[in-house]
Amino acid sequence: MDIAIIVEGKNDKARLKRVLSPDILIHCTFGTPGSEQLDKLRKQIGGREVYIFTDNDSSGKKIRFLLREQFPDAEHIYTRRGYAGVEHTPEEYLIEQLEKAGLEAYIVYPPPSPFPDSPTRKGKE
Repeated sequence: MDIAIIVEGKNDKARLKRVLSPDILIHCTFGTPGSEQLDKLRKQIGGREVYIFTDNDSSGKKIRFLLREQFPDAEHIYTRRGYAGVEHTPEEYLIEQLEKAGLEAYIVYPPPSPFPDSPTRKGKE
């Protein structure tokens, strides 16, 4: 599957790169995209399957709306309200959302903790 993920900014992109295979293309809108930026994104993405992952704030919702018009068949990935955007979403939650979107094959899972009772692993067994 040839896929592309669209996020708002470079920090969001860097955050996702930590949990995704390096061959996944991640594009940034760098804020609210104008028609020129949308055309550029459309050309860069081509026929790839598109996933939109923007912040759960007013700016992110506005960007998502514009991208939805440009990429009507895109899959939408959401971060939880209360997280300060994609860039501050915990990796565990990012992975959950990527799994929900069907992207398990592209996720780079963190190595299991050598300490099964560590706080990051509690309740996961």
